[in-house]
Amino acid sequence: MKLGNYVWNTPVFMAPMAGITDKAFREIIHSLGGKYVVTEMISDKALLYNNSKTLKMLDMRGEEEPRIVQLFGSEPEKMAEAARIIEEKGANVIDINMGCPTPKIVKNGEGAALLRDLSLATDIARSVVKAVKIPVTVKLRVGWSLEEITAPQLAQSLENVGIQMLTVHGRTREQFYSGKADWTWIKKIKDLVQVPVIGNGDIFFPEDAREMILQTGCDGVMIARGALGNPWLIFETQYFLETGVLIPKPDSLEKKKIILKHLHKLVDTKGEHIGINEMRKHVVWYVKGIRNAARFRDEIMQLNELNELEIIINRIFD
Repeated sequence: MKLGNYVWNTPVFMAPMAGITDKAFREIIHSLGGKYVVTEMISDKALLYNNSKTLKMLDMRGEEEPRIVQLFGSEPEKMAEAARIIEEKGANVIDINMGCPTPKIVKNGEGAALLRDLSLATDIARSVVKAVKIPVTVKLRVGWSLEEITAPQLAQSLENVGIQMLTVHGRTREQFYSGKADWTWIKKIKDLVQVPVIGNGDIFFPEDAREMILQTGCDGVMIARGALGNPWLIFETQYFLETGVLIPKPDSLEKKKIILKHLHKLVDTKGEHIGINEMRKHVVWYVKGIRNAARFRDEIMQLNELNELEIIINRIFD
């Protein structure tokens, strides 16, 4: 598949996740061999108001290409203006969010709310495409509800205004993350458009990605929750799709090394207080499935000091 100047076989993307795919996590994914990571959602209005936190979220210095930034908003002109800023900051691709189900996003007419206003969604896409020289993509869900499946129609409109790739999450907004993703909609949209289609939803193992591709014909996959506590999954899946070989799971020493590396990157980029607060959830995900994980989880969530977190990480994995 081709996206702008990039030519890929079957790419495996790390999905944009609010509070997750920050600079530290993106660098961890890259260090483990993952190539394609999307930033957290960037608010067009916050960017236009020069919000310091939002500007910091756009720090992509030293990161590998392609640098993919996800943008959300509900006004075509403001989205276009924000897209120009993102391009100036060094992004190689802009992805428009038309799938976030979170109430605070939806109530402002953003994210998945655009699945109920196809005219506005198309106008936003058209404005952003015209505003920048880099490729523009869209991530969307299949519809608002099972009674309002709008993605097939929207996908064709988005292609017509210049969107160069679509990522389809096989759930409706009303489903949030419950139930099972319906991959048949990914196939239906793939059959309707000429642009590359990336499949998303319920990929927790490399074999899931292969099965999705076989069932839908999608051009690549995007992994979200499956990589929480398992950042190795992005490269493992890419390698499996390319070679058919499953890489052995990391041992305790490797896990400990990456967790400590992740911890220090977060503290370096966000300071000790915020870094520790955000790292606690990651450590809980990292230790899921090991013996006494519940006891460790309760202990981890009480910690506020860097050295305390380092001690328990060493204790768990030694």
